Amino acid sequence: MSKSTPPKIGPGGVGGGGSVASLPDRLREGVSLDDEKINKPDFRELDLGSPVSPLHTRPSGLTTSSSSSSSESAPGRVASNLSTRRAADTSSHSGELSGSSESSPKATESARPGSAAHARSTFRSTDSTQCASGSVNSSPAPVSVLPAGNICPSGKIYKTGMHTKPGAARRDVLGTGSGHYGHGSIMRGTGVGAGVTGGNAGLKSGGFDAGLRGNGGGDSGVRRGMESKDPEEVKRIGNEMYKRGNFVDALRLYDRAIALSPGNASYRSNRAAALSGLGRLGEAVRECEEAVKLDPGYSRAHQRLGSLFIRLGMVDIARKHLYFPGQQPEPVEIQKLQDVELHLKKCADARRGCDWKRALRECDAAVAAGADSSPQLCACRAEVLLKLHRLQDAELSLSTSPRSDSCTISISQSKFFGMLSEAYVLYVQAQIEMSLGRFENAATVAEKAGQIDPRNIEVAQLINNVKLVTRARNRGNDLFKSERFTEACSAYGDGLRVDPSNSVLYGNRAACWFKIGQWERSIEDCNQALRIQPSYTKALLRRAVSNTKLERWSDAVGDYEVLRKALPDDNEVAKSLFHAQVALRKSRGEEVHNMKFGGEVEEVSGMEQFRAAISSPGVSIVFFKANSNQECVEISLNVDKLCRRYPFISFIKVDIEESPAVAEEENVRIVPTFKIYKNGNQLKEMICPTHQVLECTVRHYNSC
Repeated sequence: MSKSTPPKIGPGGVGGGGSVASLPDRLREGVSLDDEKINKPDFRELDLGSPVSPLHTRPSGLTTSSSSSSSESAPGRVASNLSTRRAADTSSHSGELSGSSESSPKATESARPGSAAHARSTFRSTDSTQCASGSVNSSPAPVSVLPAGNICPSGKIYKTGMHTKPGAARRDVLGTGSGHYGHGSIMRGTGVGAGVTGGNAGLKSGGFDAGLRGNGGGDSGVRRGMESKDPEEVKRIGNEMYKRGNFVDALRLYDRAIALSPGNASYRSNRAAALSGLGRLGEAVRECEEAVKLDPGYSRAHQRLGSLFIRLGMVDIARKHLYFPGQQPEPVEIQKLQDVELHLKKCADARRGCDWKRALRECDAAVAAGADSSPQLCACRAEVLLKLHRLQDAELSLSTSPRSDSCTISISQSKFFGMLSEAYVLYVQAQIEMSLGRFENAATVAEKAGQIDPRNIEVAQLINNVKLVTRARNRGNDLFKSERFTEACSAYGDGLRVDPSNSVLYGNRAACWFKIGQWERSIEDCNQALRIQPSYTKALLRRAVSNTKLERWSDAVGDYEVLRKALPDDNEVAKSLFHAQVALRKSRGEEVHNMKFGGEVEEVSGMEQFRAAISSPGVSIVFFKANSNQECVEISLNVDKLCRRYPFISFIKVDIEESPAVAEEENVRIVPTFKIYKNGNQLKEMICPTHQVLECTVRHYNSC
């Protein structure tokens, strides 16, 4: 069946001289407000996906080396560790994990329990740079603890998965529990080794064989630990699981140890280390604080808290714990604290001066310096991106923010940019909701921020702004529905003076300008809306229609092509694109053929019909097929879509089984085959093309 006769383009169609009433229904909708409840947001929600944020925590189980939050930086400091206070620490909290996962600048990265740092706090050592060899296991535990690029005493750089040669480096292993060292303490030397068998490390602690060889050994160790009634043995096996990066099983074992001995502070601290490895920093903070309640002088818990609060971006609280009376903070952690604190101060200064680009740089620098799990820094980044008119990036940054999974009193009372931390996150969220046109959501979130921090001036101002903008938007909608378009423009303008980043108000005012024939001003407001929210399809449609009215066919075609990609199944957009393309070609003086839209693929069966079809003006694409061929059946559906998408090309189907004479004349023996003709002359032949190749070729000849 051939395509229908092309319709005439009258006033209000392509030419742009007609009224809005003569536009297709979809276009009339594009220049009108939604017929909706007054407070329903005027925007199209799109699925933005979930790209990776620089503040995202890594998956649990990935471990890399980091500085221990309790390690000493020089051998001379080891002597001070043998003081009475330190000796008491090691005896009462035996087996404490000294590799603190929260001290790493990377999310969920952690040092191993029983690392060299703890050895330096218990034994004399002259090698301040030596690293523990640890153990490597090929079981389903996440990864080897020793990361790629770790520098070891030999001067070589060890790669993940490399086997350690016997005697190549001194090893750190868990102690036997004798003396003051306790179960799980680190012992250094080669006499008691961690032998490597078949790529799996068999961990031995003096006479104690952890039974962690291969997959079965690890499972056996966990079962033994869960069945044991000795909390020290349970903790020791938990340390081994932690050391192998198996934080889930380590957490289970520490829970078991706590159930057996709930008053032991070191069990709580070890549990915090496992939670940190799993990226659950809020819960880790709570466990450390519980450990401090059980033993207020427990230095390890204070240092771990300091490291956690650095990662959360709460430098004031971190400082209190790192400089806890009677303990010497680690230089690496102090340097990290100072770096994060400096960048946060610079970010606050830039924010006060509305220097948003500088604020963004300093915010990212604070994250890189160590505050890699701070919801407030994520919110800060979102706020800055919003001010830079990058609304989609701002929404993505806030949606991928790490969550405080377990809020503690110290976290809830901390401040960020002068307001309570939790209120600041809500403060930013309310601004983004309002910019996206979700006015009711914005009001709810702003009120919640006000309840958390009722005395903050910025929060109070935001609540007032949300009310003013919502009122302006509702008033503008009412005036638009009453066809008082000039007054509606003024109402939307009142809202924009309060919130100049509101793409919805720009889009609605653009519709008003269009209604009163101010198409230039309509385009200007659409440009503003799209600069803030590039995916705002209504603003793009309104700009396309305004360009049509001004007979700016090239701009109109560009807008409709973008809309066509965003809304591939929208027939009205496809039809508008077709008419704009026809008008553009005519304006260039080109001869336009096949002026029809929405036709069907023409099927021919005889030689005369075939010759007439390929001799018609313009480009013709012939699809040679066989109904018995499955590949032809599949690609035939795609040809039907291409016919509707590229109306300037004539599509023809020939079944070689029903028309063998045509197939013989055209020398077609393999199907599917496509041949392209122009004015009766063959230009190209494609045998069994892919869908992508076919569409790319059609797109090329559509522009010819």
